[in-house]
Amino acid sequence: MPREFSRSQRMAEQLRRELAEIVQDEIKDPRLGFISFTEVRMSRDLSHAIIYCSVLNSEQLAESIEILNSAAGFIRKSIGRRIRARIVPTLKFVADESIIRGAAMDELISEAIRSDQRNDRPGNKHQGNDAQAGEVQGSEEQGDYGSTEGDVDDHSKV
Repeated sequence: MPREFSRSQRMAEQLRRELAEIVQDEIKDPRLGFISFTEVRMSRDLSHAIIYCSVLNSEQLAESIEILNSAAGFIRKSIGRRIRARIVPTLKFVADESIIRGAAMDELISEAIRSDQRNDRPGNKHQGNDAQAGEVQGSEEQGDYGSTEGDVDDHSKV
């Protein structure tokens, strides 16, 4: 029976769980904010790991990443004691920008919705033009797809 996940995916998930415990229990730096590890990407040979992190307070993100990268040797040694693996990967901590980009996209979508709602108010010029455009489009469509009774289909005579 084939396995659902590759070895690197299983190792990445185990590494993510161990990192969360190590940072919570063993690293006592007060400058380190409330950090979460959103994703771990492993190389195929399991010798390198890139860990994507996010922080509750986005102003602390750069400082928290710097702290984690400076403590990478200590964290790697702690991981080596906790898991059974032939190779303990080298760790590189990187800021996960997807949450920040997602919030910015959400704000843009909300702004577009508000703008549409302002433009769709009764009495707005924009709404009248749409109604007229719809009537013109409707009449053109009816002419193109109107009744075909009595029309000869040229394709059937091939």
